[in-house]
Amino acid sequence: MKDHELSRRDFSKLTTAAFGGILAGASTGFAAQAAKESKKDSPKNPLLVEPHVCRGLNTCKGKDPQKDNACAGMGDCATVERHSCKGENDCRGQGGCGEKPGENACKGMGGCEIPMGHQDAWKKARKRFEEVMKKEGKKVGDAPAKKS
Repeated sequence: MKDHELSRRDFSKLTTAAFGGILAGASTGFAAQAAKESKKDSPKNPLLVEPHVCRGLNTCKGKDPQKDNACAGMGDCATVERHSCKGENDCRGQGGCGEKPGENACKGMGGCEIPMGHQDAWKKARKRFEEVMKKEGKKVGDAPAKKS
């Protein structure tokens, strides 16, 4: 066989390989674009996501367990699944305490129980919540009093 001659079988193999390469490249491009778009659509800060970790950290009216709060920041309790210890949170932003309560990076990285039992952690989270909401141009109502 001469170097420049291709059989139908060889041509089919090369065509199939080229087409497979095109499909692989296209699917990689689509996956990268989808990941980019999902990051763009998701909030930058976990404190801006529902469910929330403690009283006074709800992002909107009606976002508390009873669904009767009048405004953002006025919910009377957490809406995330309760847990009693460090590292038992199910998701990003669902842990308490630590450097950034309510802003943990992912599952199992929370610093304490939910709802937050430590008043200092709640104060830190509430202050940060107010800062983030203000930056987003959203109004926040007065925080509800701590239940005894």
